[in-house]
Amino acid sequence: MSVIQEKEWKQALTNILEELDDEQYNKMIEFLPGLSRRQKTRGYKENMPQKLIEHYGVEMSVREIRDVMALIPRNDPTILGLLHPFVEKLSKIPEKECKGEKRKLDSEEDAHCPAADPKKSRPAPTKEGKIRPGTISILDVKSNRDIPDTKAIAGKVIQKSGLRPYKTKDNVKKVLFYVAVADGTASIKLTVYGKEHYKIEPGKFYMFRNLLIDDKDVRVTKLSTVSKTYAVEVPEELEKEAGNLIYRECPLYSVAEAKSCDDKTEVNVKGTVTQIDPVGSVKVKQQGKRKTTKKIREFQIRDESGSIKICMWGEETELCKGLSVGDNIKLTNVKTNHFRGSVSLSSAGFTRIHKIQSAEIQNKRIEISGIIKATKRETELEAEFKEEVQTFVVTSQLLAKTFEIKLDDDFEESLLEIMPLFADVEIQGNKITTMTRVPA
Repeated sequence: MSVIQEKEWKQALTNILEELDDEQYNKMIEFLPGLSRRQKTRGYKENMPQKLIEHYGVEMSVREIRDVMALIPRNDPTILGLLHPFVEKLSKIPEKECKGEKRKLDSEEDAHCPAADPKKSRPAPTKEGKIRPGTISILDVKSNRDIPDTKAIAGKVIQKSGLRPYKTKDNVKKVLFYVAVADGTASIKLTVYGKEHYKIEPGKFYMFRNLLIDDKDVRVTKLSTVSKTYAVEVPEELEKEAGNLIYRECPLYSVAEAKSCDDKTEVNVKGTVTQIDPVGSVKVKQQGKRKTTKKIREFQIRDESGSIKICMWGEETELCKGLSVGDNIKLTNVKTNHFRGSVSLSSAGFTRIHKIQSAEIQNKRIEISGIIKATKRETELEAEFKEEVQTFVVTSQLLAKTFEIKLDDDFEESLLEIMPLFADVEIQGNKITTMTRVPA
């Protein structure tokens, strides 16, 4: 006989659910395994205590609610006060003796007691090491592809690729990308279809539900649900393993060593940014195709062994946003390019820029003596700084506001007419972030 009276627990459970708002109630349903999505609606809420007890059994339903309240989280005195008498009684019962009464619920999977059935899939551990309801470990996904659609993977996104174009069977052009996810048991590469999922961010924790799984691939489709979730403890070795699922880690070379490598060798390098050029365009010819225009952005880095030019191509030019002269960076997965006796490094699709240390912020007075290029968005100018002429970049809007010039088609000419210009500026690398006009 159970040490917990069903009638007393049902009343307490009813009071607990009444304390939850709609968002918390929906989270509870999401975390409880074996419950149908239809039960997220308000119409089921008043009948839910009885359904939970029927589905899990008395003792097991106490365990499930205890764990889920910690995940929502609802650890306030009101909820804990309602739970405490039953959790205290439950502590006297070994978890392996939990009595979950099996029955089908809205065509979903059967309920079961995880501790009593080791052959069942292992749910993902939370950061506290507890079992997270409604999930399956990544290790089980990799070892057994035949899992219920209702089960979710909960893990940390370690890496994310850029968008990759592909064509459907109907020759419609769409996009996909990859994410490397790890939990406490293993790591896995997921193929993600559709820009609607591009909000996924590396370093954050997500729950992936309704995955399409076969022998070759695990896919996140438009029918999949992707939601942010609570932290999962990921061992360092699994983070490192996941870090190589999308972008294979190349050897780290000094600049001099990279220059001595053969053409098309993949390398990683570290250095300080010494020069950044604006985005440009060049015409390139791919094999069997006509020449096309492609974006390019070049910059220089230097380490103790020398300096080298970096060429970022196409979408990879976006990786240079936020980069400043003086930043210490690590470039991963770039390729050596030998051309007319010189060696540079080119982006290679999987290239990434990791900022190790941002350039120092300085407050100085400058004398603007030349304009290299001025657009309505950005102006590249020459100014005397530390007794030498240097190149700086500033937003044209800030420049126009400081010197009271209209930002129109004659903007560059208007600047030239009133030069030289003097200003107190805040500089980070080669970027002017604030500017105050100073009389000549």
